[in-house]
Amino acid sequence: MNKIQPHGWDPRSPAVLRDQIAAYDELRGRCPVAHSDFLGWSILRHDDVVRVLDDPEKFSNALPHRLTVPNGMDQPEHTEFRRIHDRYFTPDLMDALEPSCRQIAAHLVDGLTRRVPIDLMPALAEIFALRVQNAFLGWPAELEEPLRRWTAKNRAATLAQDRPAMAAIAVEFDGFIRDLLSARRHAGDAAPDDLTTRLLGERVWDRPMTDDELVSLLRNWTVGELSTISASVGILAHYLATHSSIQQLLRDDPTLIGAANDEILRLHAPLIANRRVTTQPVEVGGQLIGAGERVTVLWASANRDEHVFGDPDEFRLDRDPADNLLYGRGIHACPGAPLSRLELRVLIEELLARSTELTQADVAPTRAHYPGSGFATLPLMLR
Repeated sequence: MNKIQPHGWDPRSPAVLRDQIAAYDELRGRCPVAHSDFLGWSILRHDDVVRVLDDPEKFSNALPHRLTVPNGMDQPEHTEFRRIHDRYFTPDLMDALEPSCRQIAAHLVDGLTRRVPIDLMPALAEIFALRVQNAFLGWPAELEEPLRRWTAKNRAATLAQDRPAMAAIAVEFDGFIRDLLSARRHAGDAAPDDLTTRLLGERVWDRPMTDDELVSLLRNWTVGELSTISASVGILAHYLATHSSIQQLLRDDPTLIGAANDEILRLHAPLIANRRVTTQPVEVGGQLIGAGERVTVLWASANRDEHVFGDPDEFRLDRDPADNLLYGRGIHACPGAPLSRLELRVLIEELLARSTELTQADVAPTRAHYPGSGFATLPLMLR
């Protein structure tokens, strides 16, 4: 057995944070299963990641110290809560949301300054994610700025692994949601007819969902959407600005935008990793891992594995969609994938339809740090 020495790499080192994607590519080539104090055992190759995802009995998703609905649960709890969750991401609900999503995208794109460099992250990516999420859940506009600040604080605390700060931030965010639930209960029949109000009537195992469960579910929806959607918008815009032929291809044939988005986000993952815990001794990639150890699935590496994708930087629309782990796989596949795909398709459609050219600015972008991906700043020019 090829036992890898602990502390084999540092996911938070300046060299890694400078360009996470390149660092994972280099590590995958020489060390398919690496260890660090920060992430535990990191799984970098596509086939090993698939094995972990397809075996939830050996690789647990449960978080014993914190209620996390549904993505921090195993069977049978996961099945029961995922059943509730999936009722809110049906094709009919996505179709109903599309006009609002398009209106938000069109308004923001039309408001962008033209022919001068703009930082697309605050000007478009972050505010788009916030406004569509609020529209989806029926939340008031005044929550935009608190949620933006909360997301930034949560990302910084996670990178630092500052657990007291993470706990305090979670309490702060939960307070937003509890206030919204309380207001709807007090309003009774006059409560807004939105998804948040509808959630109050949900039941699990023939009982009403508790406030803790409702708050956790809404936290999961919001945290996942705000961070990954804003990162995805930045990644997509940057790729199109730096690949004029692909940009023109999508301008000429907007029906390709959905598939192109998935392929671009395979090249540059908007979500770096997810965690698991082993329930028994296992062997992955030739490495023996004991029971109860942390395992980190590195999407940003697996989706660029040369053994599956050949040249990982080659943009192709004829790949097998099943190989793309952008939205995960198995019972814990991303529950918000229908909403994410809708948002990103609509935004890129409006961005290209309401402009003639998207190009790089003279100022280089700065990359986001783990646990974020994409760009912290993204100076681009729109014509």
